[in-house]
Amino acid sequence: MSISRMHRDELDIDKALASRLVAEQFPQWADLPLEPVLSAGTDNAIYRLGHGLAVRLPRRADAAEQVEKESLWLPRLAPHLPLAVPVPLALGLPVPDYPFHWSVCRWLAGENAVIAVIADLQNAAVALAQFVGALRDIDPSGGPPPGPHNFCRGAALASRDAQTRSAIESLHGIVDTDALTRAWDAALRIDPWGKPPVWIHGDLHAGNLLVESGRLAAVIDFGGLGVGDPACDLMVGWTLLSSEARSTFRSALAADAATWARGRAWALSVAIVALPYYLHTNPVLVSISRRAIREALADPDD
Repeated sequence: MSISRMHRDELDIDKALASRLVAEQFPQWADLPLEPVLSAGTDNAIYRLGHGLAVRLPRRADAAEQVEKESLWLPRLAPHLPLAVPVPLALGLPVPDYPFHWSVCRWLAGENAVIAVIADLQNAAVALAQFVGALRDIDPSGGPPPGPHNFCRGAALASRDAQTRSAIESLHGIVDTDALTRAWDAALRIDPWGKPPVWIHGDLHAGNLLVESGRLAAVIDFGGLGVGDPACDLMVGWTLLSSEARSTFRSALAADAATWARGRAWALSVAIVALPYYLHTNPVLVSISRRAIREALADPDD
């Protein structure tokens, strides 16, 4: 079984390839069963290895830098975070027919928040605020600034102007593009982040959260990891939380008005760009994007 394709430039990654890479480079795990994991993630093909391990293989060159970045930084960040994260245990090497680094991580317990029920969104809002706050408090020295390695998460909103407007044009007849244009025009007038950069996850939404016994248990997929404007980590307020839980999230973070407004703008922009790109290939991300657009447009300015 091969992992379904979402990008024109992605590699063909199947179970045979993943199994061979593990056997050749990590023979201590060669006898463990290997099974593909159905995921809405777009950067990596994921296989469960035995009971307690996960193999992550970048689908394309744009995601390849993330593996080495995660292997370097997640072991340093994880001890300071209140939720579990996928710390890499081993870094696989490129081979002639698979030219990227890849990783083996611990398998984290829980179900994806796309399908698992969160028992109390207010508690989830507090847990997310604690996670984001803890990440921000870690010394950012040496951390990677926004760039291609993390799809420029944490950069100034203006850096997303061209791709956001292009995506809006492609959404005519699908959503209210006039409303999107007005909202994006307003977003570009928000005061930018004027403080030193801080650590960010960069891609907080339901697809990157695990739930166990009704509570948030882990945050996964750190491809967006970097140091920059923390507003992009507020996206989860519109991609996951209800209006009431969103208020709790904001209060727990003590987010100022400009940072909160940029967070809403990040949620809107990322959803606008993702919706047309994944419209026919990734129904989970399409659903998350539609929700973020709906919630962001409905949210009052303050």
